[in-house]
Amino acid sequence: MNRIMLIRMLAFLVLVLIFWLGTRKMKMVPGRFQSAVEMGLDFVRINIAEDLLGKKDGKRFLPLITTIFFMVLFMNLTGIVPFLNIAGTSVIGVPLVLAAAAYIAFIYAGVKKHPGAFFKNSLMPPGVPPFLYIIVTPIEFISTFVLRPITLTLRLLMNMVVGHLLLVLFFSATHFFFFTLTGLPSLFGVGTLAFGIVFTFFELLIAVLQAYIFALLTTVYIQLALAEEH
Repeated sequence: MNRIMLIRMLAFLVLVLIFWLGTRKMKMVPGRFQSAVEMGLDFVRINIAEDLLGKKDGKRFLPLITTIFFMVLFMNLTGIVPFLNIAGTSVIGVPLVLAAAAYIAFIYAGVKKHPGAFFKNSLMPPGVPPFLYIIVTPIEFISTFVLRPITLTLRLLMNMVVGHLLLVLFFSATHFFFFTLTGLPSLFGVGTLAFGIVFTFFELLIAVLQAYIFALLTTVYIQLALAEEH
């Protein structure tokens, strides 16, 4: 148990609390809080799951996609919360687990939809001359079954690490200029403070965007597994 684990647990508890409060007493005419929760759920359901998978398959994989979106979002947001100041996704554990879940869902969807043909068609695409399979098959294996979970993990991890380091740099510089230096050089702290504030809002945008991208790519991979050419 360390600081990052405590932050992850806090983000999880806040997430559970918000959805519990927002759904425990559903009303036909929702209040503001219920409306906000419903808007978030509808965004994932309509704009990600159903848009890419259709209503039938979207409903099947909606619990996974929704969990990934909101888990990434809330753990990203801890990076800009005062006194927490680090995203729960800025250490590899959570991104890796979520990427593994997306990878398993991708394999499951393909095998369930195309038993016996999924791996064959993924590694040996139809229409390719047989003598080229010696080149194409290793490339397809690496790109489909190796790089996808790795890129999912690293994309989320590195974006949150870089954002955290930038904020640390700006606010540490601000502290140095204001409280260590004296005279005219201390005025540089105004600039670093301004950049820190701007990048805090930018980090907020990145937190939301990375949650969307992770959920979207998970859905795209599932869609590719379900495609008829398999």
